[in-house]
Amino acid sequence: MRSETTPETALETDTPTASSGSPDDPSVFALPPALARKSAPALIAADDAHLAAVRARLAEEIVALDERLVALRAARARLGQEALDRDLDIHRSTSRLQLLRRFGVDLCLGRMVVAGTGTEPAETVYIGRIGLSDAEGGRLLVDWRAPAAEPFFAATHADPAGLVSRRRYRWSTGPGNARRITDYWDEVFDPAAYAEAGLDAAAALDDQSAFIASLGASRSPRMRDVLGTIQSDQDAIIRASSRDALVVDGGPGTGKTVVALHRAAYLMHAEQRLSHGGILFVGPHRPYLAYVEDVLPSLGEDSVRVCTLADLAPEGRDGDRMPEEADPLARSLKSGARLLDAVTAAVRYHEHAPAERLLVETPWRDVIVEPQAWAEAFDAPAPGTAHNDARDEVWDALVGGLVEEYADEDVPPRHLDRALRQSTALQRAFVAAWPVLDPAGVVADLWSTPAYLRICAPWLDEQERAALRRGAGDGVDPRDWTRQDLPLLDAARALIGDPAAARRRRRQEAVTAEEREYRERVLDELLAADDDKESAVTGFFFGDDSAGVREMLLDEDALPRLDPDALAGPFAHVIIDEAQELSDAEWAMLLRRVPSHSLTIVGDRAQARHGFGETWSERLARVGIRRIEQASLRINYRTPEEVMTEAEPVIRAALPDANVPVSVRSSGIPVRHAAVAERDELLATWLAAHEEGIACVIGDDRPYADAQGAIDPRVRLRTPVTAKGLEFDLVVLVAPGRFGEGVEGAVDRYVSMTRATQELVILR
Repeated sequence: MRSETTPETALETDTPTASSGSPDDPSVFALPPALARKSAPALIAADDAHLAAVRARLAEEIVALDERLVALRAARARLGQEALDRDLDIHRSTSRLQLLRRFGVDLCLGRMVVAGTGTEPAETVYIGRIGLSDAEGGRLLVDWRAPAAEPFFAATHADPAGLVSRRRYRWSTGPGNARRITDYWDEVFDPAAYAEAGLDAAAALDDQSAFIASLGASRSPRMRDVLGTIQSDQDAIIRASSRDALVVDGGPGTGKTVVALHRAAYLMHAEQRLSHGGILFVGPHRPYLAYVEDVLPSLGEDSVRVCTLADLAPEGRDGDRMPEEADPLARSLKSGARLLDAVTAAVRYHEHAPAERLLVETPWRDVIVEPQAWAEAFDAPAPGTAHNDARDEVWDALVGGLVEEYADEDVPPRHLDRALRQSTALQRAFVAAWPVLDPAGVVADLWSTPAYLRICAPWLDEQERAALRRGAGDGVDPRDWTRQDLPLLDAARALIGDPAAARRRRRQEAVTAEEREYRERVLDELLAADDDKESAVTGFFFGDDSAGVREMLLDEDALPRLDPDALAGPFAHVIIDEAQELSDAEWAMLLRRVPSHSLTIVGDRAQARHGFGETWSERLARVGIRRIEQASLRINYRTPEEVMTEAEPVIRAALPDANVPVSVRSSGIPVRHAAVAERDELLATWLAAHEEGIACVIGDDRPYADAQGAIDPRVRLRTPVTAKGLEFDLVVLVAPGRFGEGVEGAVDRYVSMTRATQELVILR
């Protein structure tokens, strides 16, 4: 499908021919003069009436939600499940209220006419971002994620999916920030049924679809969701099952990111099993996250966690400024999975059961700690328990075993237990045998202590160990982390546990013990003060059913709260955008968080900077993912034909089998070539001619300022890496030859060129 586009500004600056929504004329249609024929009452009256009912119902629901939230917040809830239920109710009500206020009547995406069956007539169904019913329970909007809404997105002329017709709305912001329909696009799949239903006079068919027109719209600082124009190939991927790994391969502009974000919102609604672990969405860099941050809330979803890969490790939370490993050999070693085994060995190195007997003196008798006692204690933790978490279990098992062996009538178990735990000799031996570890310290020791690295990674040769070495002698701090260190730090944290969490847990246990001791003292005093040992007081606190009563006296507010890392997982499903860039070590970092391997893997092999010579199946099998489904997106909805014609030879020269998508539109603006010195003049001319839209300079980090010296917020400065996943009206590509040769240089040039939605200028 190819079509020339009308500039978006022509639709928004013309005087509307329909009402702009005044109280005297509440029509939601505000069509420009160029579309006057679409304003006929026969075409829009039914929609106006239905959307008026939607608007009225929304107003009622907003009032009701406001009142409900006031009541919920004022109500006193008991502890436990009742308090949890109230908090969840407040969260759900607040989220829905925010969505209703954010959108209003433009929650409606469009409508479809479903073919009748037998004596049943055709039915008109309106599709919304959320479901909405009237006061009597009648259906006003069907949630886009519901099975009943699927034909609206899936229908094609080859497979109408039971539809007679479909109408998509195009909403724009008018005076007073009112949202109005400035265009709509009708498709008829069954002309005979359409005429039979008496609808033939209520169609506005043209070759300028709302979808194609929206592709030429000026870009904003943040991605706008395109829910109303999702195409059938994209919808099939959005609604695919999450049971196994799904690979979505697509070239630039095919809507991979759109599909990934809409899939996250769809799965959270459609698959209840995912609500327990939730969904993690991983993007390539922080500018990308800033660009897409509005999409999920606009789809009615606020529970998906969104982050970059670097965010998964605390050391990488400022990851966009974290350097790459400079040495190619070190980068290659840290990107592979083998060094993760060295981290495992480094942790196990610190779990060393003593091989000699230990004498521990107590007030009652000497206790001999045999090597077997240590070995049995070391086996106490369940497999997979983190080192620091297992430490307390090992200690308790060691002391418990000794108490069981040595306690008798002359040595009460409680007293012996206390004596052993307070023994300096036993404590020192235990600290040496199972010390508290710091994940970052373990990894830093690998790089700074050659003998330690040799023990933990005996397969490395001298050259490889030298490439990894960092220390005072090299003038480098071993904790000057690079992006390639993050998977190793994450592996160490998973094996060791969070030291801060371990400290919090021990503090919590200490406070709990103090609270229980205080409780027992109070109860003892109550019992001593009660002369009647058969009284209700004694029975209440000391009877057979008193355990629960005693626990109620524990002051939970006095206990320190554990604060687990929200990104540690496990998650029920993980979605990764730009997945072609992930190293084996980074894949391990992700798979640690989704043991089920329920994944959506979105990427383009042709955009892998370091090459991607395998198939997706081969690549994923190597990291342990074997059950996969694959889908391919081959239609370029974003990049104009003029740009793709110039970009395709760039990537084909390096990757002949690249999945280069076919553009569906032409901007009419040829790719321009100019000198680097013309950069600012070009930007100034473009900004003056375009009141809206975003320009991006790639390959030149000099800030752009206007004639008065002010930095223009509509001009972005990006590298090929930080431009990935983004799109701009104008791309000014500066000296692309400096990106280098080979696959990496070709990919950087290809990615940079295909960010443009309107115009590309190459400066040499």
